[in-house]
This record gives sequence, C-alpha cells and structure tokens, in this order.
Amino acid sequence: MGNSASVAGRACFVAAVGSDPNLVTFRGDLLYEFRIEPSYNLAIPVHPTVVTYPKTTAQVAQIVSCAAAQNYKVQAYSGGHSYGNYGLGGADGHVVVDLKNFQIFSMDPDTHVATIGAGTNLGDLQDRLLHAGGRAMSHGSCPQVGVGGHFTIGGLGLMSRQWGMSLDHVVEAEVVLANSSVVTASDTQNQDIFWAIKGAAASFGIITEFKVRTHEIPKAAIQYQYTFSQGDVLDKVKLFMAWQNIVAKPNLTRNFSTDLTVFQDGIIIMGTFFGTRDEFREFEMENDLPLQSMGNVAYITNWLSLLAHTAEDYLLRLTGSVLTSFYAKSLSFTADELFTEHDLVALFTYLDAAPKGTPTWWVIFDLEGGATNDVPMNATSYGHRDAIMWMQSYAVAGFEPPGFIMKRFLNRLHEVIIGNRPPGPVRSYPGYVDPYLKHAQEAYWGPNLGRLQNIKTAVDPKDVFHNPQSVEVNPHTPGSREV
Repeated sequence: MGNSASVAGRACFVAAVGSDPNLVTFRGDLLYEFRIEPSYNLAIPVHPTVVTYPKTTAQVAQIVSCAAAQNYKVQAYSGGHSYGNYGLGGADGHVVVDLKNFQIFSMDPDTHVATIGAGTNLGDLQDRLLHAGGRAMSHGSCPQVGVGGHFTIGGLGLMSRQWGMSLDHVVEAEVVLANSSVVTASDTQNQDIFWAIKGAAASFGIITEFKVRTHEIPKAAIQYQYTFSQGDVLDKVKLFMAWQNIVAKPNLTRNFSTDLTVFQDGIIIMGTFFGTRDEFREFEMENDLPLQSMGNVAYITNWLSLLAHTAEDYLLRLTGSVLTSFYAKSLSFTADELFTEHDLVALFTYLDAAPKGTPTWWVIFDLEGGATNDVPMNATSYGHRDAIMWMQSYAVAGFEPPGFIMKRFLNRLHEVIIGNRPPGPVRSYPGYVDPYLKHAQEAYWGPNLGRLQNIKTAVDPKDVFHNPQSVEVNPHTPGSREV
C-alpha cells in the first residue's frame, strides 16, 4: 500500500475504533505529526500510514482485520524503545496499534499472579507490583520501556540471574492473530503461539494482556560502583581479566550481578549483591574483587531505590528518554567464548586507536547466566539460554544521523572480537535491534528459527505482522492453515 489510506480504508479504521476520531490518525492529516509517537532512534525516521489508539481487544482485532484486508503490514507499539523504531513498523507505510490505553492491573492475592495491560511501562509496573503486596518480577531498569515488547523479546534485568528473564514469568497472554481472532495462549492453550511469543511476538500477533508470576521483593542488597580512569592497554586487560575470572565461575552465587562498562574516559564496574554487609565482605574476600580504588558502596533496603541504582543507571543519565540518533549492537558469550588475555589486548588496542566519530560511546559487558540458563534452549523461542555474558555497544550522534565512521567503529569492534574467539554462530539479543545486522533472524533466534518460521506459516501466512527483521514465512513449507 502507499503512504495514504484510501477513503474506504479510512472508513474501516475509523469504524474499528468505534468512530472515535481521537483513536486514529492518518498520514497527511493536519495534526498527524503532533499525534503520533516520535521515532525513538532519530537516525531512522519512520512514517506510519495509520496510527490507532484502541481501548479494547475487540478494537485491536478490528484494526488488524482492516489492515489485512487492505494489505497493510501491522506492528504493535508499547513503549516504543526499539532501536530500529520497529514499534512504528521500521519502515514507512505500516499500520501501528498503539497500546497506551491498555493499562489494566490486578493481583491475585492467592497465587500472586498479576494481570498486566500491554501498554504498561516498566516504571509504572514496578510501582504497581510493589503496592500490590510487595511483589516484583524480572525486568530492565529503563522506566519508559513498555512491557509489550519487553515481556516478549527477553527482558533482562537486575534479578535475571535469580528469577530468569521477563518472558520466563509470563504464564498466559491474550493475543490478536492475523486472522483477527483473539486467543488465549499458555502452556495448555495454543501452545505453539505461546512458545513463539516468548521471544518473537512482533512477528505473530498483538498481545493486549499478560498474566505473570511474581516474587516477594528482596529485603536488602549491597550495591557498588567503581570508576577506573587511568591505565594503559595492559592495565585495562588486567582489570578486565580479574573481573571476568569472577563472572566465569560456574558455581558463582546467583545473589551477585555485575557489569563492566568501557567508555571514553575509563572503565566502570558496577554490581549488586543480595545479602548482608558481612556476607558481601566474605564474598569479596573469596572472589578477590578487583576494587582497589575508591568507589561508592551502598547498603540499600528500599526496593525502588535498589532498582533506581542499577547498573544501567549510568546509561540513563547519558540518554534516558531523550531522543537521539544512535547505533547499537550486541553479542552473546557462552562459557567457551570468554576472552583470553590475547583477545583483550586486541580489544583494548582497537578501542584506544579506532576513530569513533563521536565522544559518546560505551561498551557494556553484562553478567547473565544463572536462572536464565536453567531453561532448555528450545523451551521458548528465545534461544540464547547458553549465554553467560552479553556485550552491548553504543555510539550516540546527538540529533544528527550516525555517520559512516561511527557505524564502522562498532562493526569493526565486533569483527575484532569475533575474529579472536573460537569459530561459531554469531548471536545477538533480539531486544537490542541492529537494523544493519546481516542474517539477523539467525542471530536473534538461532536454532529456534526453523520452528518459528513453521508457526509463522501456519498462523500468519500473509505476513501481516511484519518489520524489517521479523520472522519470515517458511518458503519450504507447502500450504498453510489458519488457527
């Protein structure tokens, strides 16, 4: 379809939202630019043809029916933090279903299963869980991120080593499919769809409501942050190896989470230890933490304060909800892919010498593993169950589109790392979209891609739910069937 809806098309979408003009806008309308959500990554401007703001699941189903009848592609928008602006379609001409009106929240007092609307953001979620009996679940720290994408693509966060990812907490979901039917997906109903949406939901439907298991909030934790601003390549290698020697321990307590961030002015090591001060001191002595310089150590007993001081807080101070042009990449590490000293010399030599095109860049190495590794590789469509560490690299260009130098810097960084470790598949975190990644589907979903393609062929043979890197219909599967 083109960039403007036909008269009949407009009528269909208006009727789908109960003829409420406040619940739909079309490209070309006078107030279109003021009503649509802006592109999160300014480097990739995206202009949907239709943006809808439904209030009910039935309205979502009608919107999908209109879009499919007119051959539009559809994507749901929850928090809108896709690095490729995939919540807006990732390219011009999509129909967007903005879920901001889906804010339902309730807590079952007996099972402690929470019902959560798919338009909820993480900041509101943590408050609502806390006030519903002191409950919590695994999720990231950026308060503006929406649960619609976060719960269905992974959802790594402070508690992942103890509790698993966000998607591991989902026990049921209400899903609108490409044929506009509304189904309940769980371990006992529509199991294939449930499996697919736990890692790749944007390719399969629109979730309007989740049911998730929750936990009692932790009572207290030690949090620390140390900054190292001096040193040559070998000093940085020594520091990194000391940190990696700890995170590589197969029996490392799950009460400990940590990451190491390399940036323009040095290295920051952050971490959280769930336990008492004495237990933390014992942990320090047993593991010889490389924290010899002055740093900040806090004993925190307030859960919201604990979340506010997580490792990603440094990055939020740099960017937060401010719209910028940026490029980002990710890479997983299994136990067999961790750095040798030789690898680290190559890494830090490159980081010291490479033209970057911006002073605002950073590379995070984030310990994961623990409970995220307990789940079998094929139990959910998220397929990185063997990852014990993730690397996330970022370069920010402000309001100008990222230039060639900046993209080359991050791409070459990954080439240096991959070229110095054992041969194997390249895996990327599907929540950190890299719009320029080659063979993206293989990198995001790994060995689970084939089953995803088969399910896609069965439930969305016309590829209604589409973005530039979504799961494709399996070209080798003859025929298709409707759910």
